[in-house]
Amino acid sequence: MRQSSTSPIMGKEDLIVVAGGGGFIGGHLVVDLLGRGYRRIRSVDIKPVDGWHQVFPEVNNLQLDLREKDACYQAVRGARFVFNFAADMGGMGFIETHKADCMLSVMINTNMLLAAREHEAERFFYSSSACVYAVDKQTSPDVLPLKESDAYPAMPEDGYGWEKLFSERMCRHFSEDYGLATRVARYHNVYGPHGSHDGGREKAPAAICRKVIVALMRGEREIEIWGDGEQTRTFLYIDDCVAGTQALMASEVVEPINVGSDELVTINQLVDIVEGIAGVRLKRRFNLDAPTGVRGRSSDNTLIKQKLGWVPSIPLVVGMQKTYRWIHDELHARARERRDVHR
Repeated sequence: MRQSSTSPIMGKEDLIVVAGGGGFIGGHLVVDLLGRGYRRIRSVDIKPVDGWHQVFPEVNNLQLDLREKDACYQAVRGARFVFNFAADMGGMGFIETHKADCMLSVMINTNMLLAAREHEAERFFYSSSACVYAVDKQTSPDVLPLKESDAYPAMPEDGYGWEKLFSERMCRHFSEDYGLATRVARYHNVYGPHGSHDGGREKAPAAICRKVIVALMRGEREIEIWGDGEQTRTFLYIDDCVAGTQALMASEVVEPINVGSDELVTINQLVDIVEGIAGVRLKRRFNLDAPTGVRGRSSDNTLIKQKLGWVPSIPLVVGMQKTYRWIHDELHARARERRDVHR
């Protein structure tokens, strides 16, 4: 098997595998593929199907543990294109306290690569993370945007970041040694509807929306903020993430590339946005002992703009409005269900 010199076109009859399809980004990619008219889609996740974020009956939905080699071979059999989003991960509260679990995700990508090589898949996408970037370049809230070259010399986020960086190298060497065309996106804090918003795996945008909504539902006037709120991040709305992913998969960009926003905000500013959407001002209780990750992180989008002409199109306030509305409806629906049970 050798990499083709021209971009392959995903035909409507090609089998496309979405590993981690029951998760947040994978589920949205399935939505996008269906909207584009693709019908041979196999979506795979470790969770029972009734626990997936989004489920579509016209898709071949499989519950498999992709840490197991045989499961990966079953998942990839017959596929021409493979998207791998499967990983044991979550927000900072999860990855700071589950470093071994995060590292074990290396088994997923390794076995998926082996299966893609064995079954002669034409192209393989891997979802990496901005957590691969050297932590000593992220010590100030006024951080310089991170270029792709800033991943080396290597000093990534402990646990999760090391797994992502190692798996990036695996993709590179499978491409060099076996001719499997691989594409790697370094995602920067993707958010939006149909994702985790409680349970410990949620990220800051969803967590803040939930805290504000719950406070309003309970008549409380205070929420907890992890850290001092002055740590900075950029956040990428899910629709922009999917568009960037599709553009990268269809491209001839072989090196890992940032897929993120360059709209830098503090966590306090993110809270301001959510309070503005909710029409409320709440007291903030800062938990300085909570995990906060690096002090500042921003995406340098120079390379993806140059190579693909891609730029994010959805401003943070617009994406947060959509996210807030979805989480609001989910939490109120749960509350109604609980009331109905106790009648």
